[in-house]
Amino acid sequence: MRVLHILIPEQELFLEESNSFHKIKETSLTLEHSLLSLSKWEAKWKKPYLDRKSKTAEELIDYIRCMTINSNVDPYVYYAISEEQLKQISSYMDDSMTATWFSDDKKEKTSNFSSKIITSELIYYWMISLGIPVEKFEKWHLNRLLTLIRVFNAENAPKDKKKRPTNEILAERAALNAKRKAQLHTKG
Repeated sequence: MRVLHILIPEQELFLEESNSFHKIKETSLTLEHSLLSLSKWEAKWKKPYLDRKSKTAEELIDYIRCMTINSNVDPYVYYAISEEQLKQISSYMDDSMTATWFSDDKKEKTSNFSSKIITSELIYYWMISLGIPVEKFEKWHLNRLLTLIRVFNAENAPKDKKKRPTNEILAERAALNAKRKAQLHTKG
């Protein structure tokens, strides 16, 4: 499921700021949790969305607005999203959208990266550095894109040779030194 469809039923909302009622038509929202959505939100709010700080209700509603890919949506529709629909949106955003997993996933639950602050520009940088075509992947589900970046990093990382135990290395060096002493007829 690349996108999420939410149906907001027709209803009337009371608007406190104007002390009036506003009728909302039944609206189908198509939402996409992507790098593009993240970029739009960060451009407006001028702060990272993926930090661990809690967001205000207005910031969360605005992120859903940024996720919306259909046009001409009544701005008041977002205030008619039910608690159940918010849970559905949250579940969609948390979904990994991939079968790939990493052995350290339990350690890095939130962002799948270090405690470094991740912004949309940093993700774009990673994509460009790794040769991932931005125009093909910026609309992917954000968690799937971050997983792809981790796969690139893991596959491109130098493969360390397995470390040998210290006592094995010391024994090998002692044997080599003994052999050289015998060959050179020295005491050390």
